[in-house]
Amino acid sequence: MRILILTAATGGGHIRASRAVEHYLNEHMPDSQTQVVDALKCISAIFDKTICDGYHFLATKQPKVFGKLYEQTNRETALSRFVPLINSMVARRLLPTIEDFHPDIILTTHPFVNEMVSELKEKGKISQPLICILTDYSPHRAWVAKNVDAYVVASEDMVPALADMGAPKDRIFPFGIPVFSQFFSQANREELLEEFGLEKGLPTVLFMAGSFGVTNILQIYRDVVALPDAFQLIVITGRNQKLYDALEKEIVHSPKKTKLIFFTNEVEKYMKVSDLIVTKPGGLTVSEALACNLPLAVFDAIPGQEEENADFLLSHDMAVHMKKGDNCAKAIQLLLQDEERLNRMRRSCEKFDKSQSIPHLMALMEKLTAKK
Repeated sequence: MRILILTAATGGGHIRASRAVEHYLNEHMPDSQTQVVDALKCISAIFDKTICDGYHFLATKQPKVFGKLYEQTNRETALSRFVPLINSMVARRLLPTIEDFHPDIILTTHPFVNEMVSELKEKGKISQPLICILTDYSPHRAWVAKNVDAYVVASEDMVPALADMGAPKDRIFPFGIPVFSQFFSQANREELLEEFGLEKGLPTVLFMAGSFGVTNILQIYRDVVALPDAFQLIVITGRNQKLYDALEKEIVHSPKKTKLIFFTNEVEKYMKVSDLIVTKPGGLTVSEALACNLPLAVFDAIPGQEEENADFLLSHDMAVHMKKGDNCAKAIQLLLQDEERLNRMRRSCEKFDKSQSIPHLMALMEKLTAKK
């Protein structure tokens, strides 16, 4: 089977979900060929830069504007019709990529790209089955398109809402957002703590800090390490060099043991030694934490999908939501002091088991290609 996964780099989650599927298929379907393609780059460098830079600017510099746009495009408005119009105008530029690879099935992990592939099917340019993989915990109207053969969604909660937006209910499958299999694997926590130079008897708080503003995270870090409680921290800055440099100076004088990490391909190991993660509620980060049965304290949610992700976690008792103006250090302290609540949240994460997401997706692909 030849599998083409079309994605886009507006945030890291769309591509990360695509790579997780690719990695699993390469391991478990060795006779198949899987290719991940950034579809917006195929269309044009200018189009890609406009969309990605525009998303990043609005999400980080103008979140209220982003939230309004998200809300407007999630209803039947002139704006909600404008985006599909633009996508249909550029869809034909994806044809050479699709024809060159000649896939048996197409997967999409981005709503704009999903719309483009649907448009090509509508015009009879392609006929392959199309599976759309949603990468957040609440649906948005932009994901729904006429010619989608199946929607893979994060949870059962999303099925009625997506159906109300026009997706046929019998084509919606709550398999879960795909994540790399190592997040589901068992690990020896004590051995990992020793490997990381951390103490075995202390609660561990993990900060996924790369998406936070430098000033923001520095103040939160100072407030947290000033707490009298005994615990240790892991802070992962990702490729945020400015934040890493600032924290490196900060932890020299920290009263709390802190392991500072720049970029790492072993996020799952740090999640598995932690008792709590403090992070923005992006769809993939949330999914990876849940796979590790790790309770979340979510902060600085972007209005729109991240706020809805946070609402989902709260409704299932898997997280606390620290909103703007909240005392983040106090919220973390209360959680660490309430062992019963933290254990209950961990059990809720365990109950939300999506470890078979990609195996279920494989079975669905085989079913759809067999029908063709």
